[in-house]
Amino acid sequence: MSKQFTYSISSIRFDENYQPADSTRLTTNFANLARGESRQENLRKTLTMINNRFNDLAHWDNPTADRYSVEVDIISADLDIEGNGHTFPVIETLKTTIIDHKENKRIDGMIGNSFSSYVRDYDFSILLPEHFEKNPKSPPAADFGDLHGKLFQHLLNSEAYKANFNKQPVICLSVSSSKVYQRNGNQHPVLGVEYKQDDYSLNNRSLTDAYFHKMGLTVRYFMPSGSVAPLAFYFAGDLLSDYTDLELISAISTMETFQKIYRPEIYNANSTAGHMYQPSLKYQDYSLTQIVYDREERSQMAVTQGKFTEDEFIKPYKAILDEWAANYVVTSETVQKEAVKKHAA
Repeated sequence: MSKQFTYSISSIRFDENYQPADSTRLTTNFANLARGESRQENLRKTLTMINNRFNDLAHWDNPTADRYSVEVDIISADLDIEGNGHTFPVIETLKTTIIDHKENKRIDGMIGNSFSSYVRDYDFSILLPEHFEKNPKSPPAADFGDLHGKLFQHLLNSEAYKANFNKQPVICLSVSSSKVYQRNGNQHPVLGVEYKQDDYSLNNRSLTDAYFHKMGLTVRYFMPSGSVAPLAFYFAGDLLSDYTDLELISAISTMETFQKIYRPEIYNANSTAGHMYQPSLKYQDYSLTQIVYDREERSQMAVTQGKFTEDEFIKPYKAILDEWAANYVVTSETVQKEAVKKHAA
């Protein structure tokens, strides 16, 4: 199997001229904005929001709040399962680059940020509903997310990833509306005030948290200065020590912008999360951005793309995937355990 399960990585700039590639999941936040009559205006306004939020957070030596701008590249990882050149688009993330106009230099930003996966669409939009239809009161099977988690960690350990990136990704997502979060008194100069889940035990994690745990990632929740709700940061290693302030700001400014567009009830609310906080998509006191977005269409497309994954990836390669997953050893397990240990401490 030496030539099997090989990743290749490509990138495309996310700017006002961006058009999604044929292989891109159209439910992805960045791809969804680049469709329809308002596509170019959507993209332009989104990038302006990212730049403004970045300068708001990187305020030192920045008196006119325009020292920095952010470039965003969409990173696609395609998997060749059989070593025959036929690939499947497994994972997409975002890579940011910070432009310092004062010093006239480019600075690496965060790799990760958003996270897109056809296999996750299959797991959550096909496999999970089928399970709950048959077993409405039972949790998902113990192996739910195993294949996806191993594919993700295989990517991070691949030569393709290491040749392009020198740090582990940080994925920044919305907090779960099914959980209660409480401030713990910790405050970081960039990430802001920290929240903890009311119960983060193995049996009480949200499905998303449990799914990302199988990807080798643990999670911490922070509400940056000027934000109205905490964000969930999924990472391996040490979130507070492994990344520079500007890298963290690039993740916050990019992903908070997307969340304001997609979940305005939470991230564009007109009041700030209190010490005890439970997010809700039914909250009515919020403001809309000037960016066109169809959330219902996005939800419907997740099912379509999950079915596409089942037909084009899961079923045709089932025997190979099962054998590979059964034998693949997650070499980053130690890193994951250390991250969980530090988080618990």
